[in-house]
Amino acid sequence: MQFIRFDQLCRDGKVAGKRVFIRADLNVPLNDAGDITEDTRVRASVPAIEMALQAGAAVMVTSHLGRPTEGAFKPADSLAPVAKRLSELLNMPVRLQADWVQGVTVAPGEVVLLENCRVNVGEKKNAPELAKQMAQLCDIFVHDAFGTAHRAEASTYGIAEYAPVACAGPLLAAEMDAIGKALLAPKSPLVAIVAGSKVSTKLTILEALSSKVDGLIVGGGIANTFMLAAGLPIGKSLAEPDLVDDAKAVIAAMAARGAAVPIPVDVVVAKTFAADAVATVKAAADVADDDMILDIGPQTAAMLAEQLKSAGTIVWNGPVGVFEFAAFENGTKTLAHAIADSAAFSIAGGGDTLAAIAKYGIESKVDYISTGGGAFLEVLEGKTLPAFEVLARRAA
Repeated sequence: MQFIRFDQLCRDGKVAGKRVFIRADLNVPLNDAGDITEDTRVRASVPAIEMALQAGAAVMVTSHLGRPTEGAFKPADSLAPVAKRLSELLNMPVRLQADWVQGVTVAPGEVVLLENCRVNVGEKKNAPELAKQMAQLCDIFVHDAFGTAHRAEASTYGIAEYAPVACAGPLLAAEMDAIGKALLAPKSPLVAIVAGSKVSTKLTILEALSSKVDGLIVGGGIANTFMLAAGLPIGKSLAEPDLVDDAKAVIAAMAARGAAVPIPVDVVVAKTFAADAVATVKAAADVADDDMILDIGPQTAAMLAEQLKSAGTIVWNGPVGVFEFAAFENGTKTLAHAIADSAAFSIAGGGDTLAAIAKYGIESKVDYISTGGGAFLEVLEGKTLPAFEVLARRAA
């Protein structure tokens, strides 16, 4: 995947004295008092900013926060808490500027945080007039917000079309590299884990992956629908019977390529959905009418773990059971440790997946953990993200 890298521009001495506009993802959670409750995204934005400062740039940074109404700024929409936290992390003043589209004064060695970009009229629809105004503010545009890479908005796409130089910051470049390695040029066998409550929310992902992966592991409610497609009973488990034909089509597409969708041979069931529910391991064919499948069984987990250990590339999106409940976490825990122990290149994304990675302490053993939920899912669907497209075009 061809694109201009901001770190390379810095090394080549092309940033000194330049006005650098960084689109970061600073959309952090705030409490009722307006304080940041979790600052991972702010901390993740620091490397690009420090890179620009060390290269001698005049630095502007912007982000969205929440879902403001365009043209109707409210105090709750303000990036003021972010400016405060950035000042602490950078150990220097970070000025917050509102009404910045018409012009910004910033000197080399300074950082200015430009107020919530989604307040600007025309932002979400990528209005050309707004994008051109933004582009005139800078010499170099740096996209460093993978979480917005699937959105063609003025501050993520339009500005990249009109800025003198458009490049990827370190966060976005790392995502682009990892995605390219996992999906565009994977080492085989390529195994994908796609799990979740509903087939309908990930049907397009399953269809896209069925044409390229060597193994497709399904879990959660999705696996229940695939069990129905295989003629197995699922009791009162969460499933989508109306999508059984779609599941059969995915199985057939994989089979036509000599690949497979492993169907559970055993499951962990309970009579109720609760942390203290009694867990019972049953053969997949023995699920009773009043059973609820809440995890894959130990035999299935062991079988899938062996498959993962011999993989060349692993893409992981979603836990395979209700891992939040101790009695139903074995499947997800087993696969998590198998991924950690595998020599495969592994990339994982999605909120529940990240929670499982943290729970089992395997962060350092997953090669790349994607930070963008919606963007990551769109990549798995086989879509070309707007940010990738425009940065590749600008690099040509």
